[in-house]
Amino acid sequence: MDTLVKDTQKQIGQFVAEDFRTAAIFSNYGIDFCCKGNRTIEDVCLKNNINSNELLEKLLEVKLLKTNQTIDYKSWPLDLLVDYIEKKHHRYVEEKIPVLLQFLDKLCNVHGERHLELFQINMLFKGCATQLASHMKKEELILFPFIKKMVKAKLNDQVIEAPQFGSVNNPVAMMMEEHDNEGERFRQIAKLTNNYTAPEDGCNTYQVTYAMLEEFEKDLHLHIHLENNILFPEAIKLENRFTE
Repeated sequence: MDTLVKDTQKQIGQFVAEDFRTAAIFSNYGIDFCCKGNRTIEDVCLKNNINSNELLEKLLEVKLLKTNQTIDYKSWPLDLLVDYIEKKHHRYVEEKIPVLLQFLDKLCNVHGERHLELFQINMLFKGCATQLASHMKKEELILFPFIKKMVKAKLNDQVIEAPQFGSVNNPVAMMMEEHDNEGERFRQIAKLTNNYTAPEDGCNTYQVTYAMLEEFEKDLHLHIHLENNILFPEAIKLENRFTE
C-alpha cells in the first residue's frame, strides 16, 4: 500500500518512460500521457474522478508481466498448446490492435506532413489487423477444434472421421501461407520505422507506438513459431496415426 501511495505523486510520463505498455492503460482511461504527461496520478485522478488505487493496480499488473522464453513448449500436449496460443497470443492481438490503430491514426494526423512513411506504416498495420482477425477465427473455429478432437480420440482410443477440409494439411498450409504474409508485412514496417526508432521530433506517442509495434512483432514471431514449428507438425503426425 505504501508503494501505491507513493506512486500517486509520480508523473504519468514517468510510468510510460519506464514501461511503454502502461500507455495502453492510460489510454483506456482517456488520460493523455503525451502532451500532458507531466501531471501526477493524484492530480489526473482527482480531475477525472478516477479511483487512483484501481488505476495504480492495473499499472502494477502490467509492469509485473514477464515473458519466459525457456518454456519447453514441445513437451506440452497439443490441446494445452492450442489453449495457450488462443488465450495468450490471440488475446494479445485482440487487445493491442485497437490501441495501435488509434495511435497510428493520431501520428498520421499530427506528424504525417513531415513523415509521409507514417501513412504507409498505418496502411500496412491496418492490413495486418484485418488479416489476423480472419486468420485467428479460422484457427479457432476450424483447425483448433479438430486438433483437440484428435487428441481426445487418441486418449480414448477412438476412431475419428475425416474432417470436411479433407486433411489437417490443408488448413495448415493456408495458415502457414498467411503467416508468411504477415511476416513480410512486418518486415516492411520494421524497415519503414528504422527498426522502430522514433525520429528526433517524435513525441511520446510516437515513441510508444513504435515500441508497441516492436513488441507486437516479437509476440507475432513467437506465435508463428509455436504454430509453424511445434503445433502444426505434431498435428500432422497425430492425424497420420489415425490413417496408418
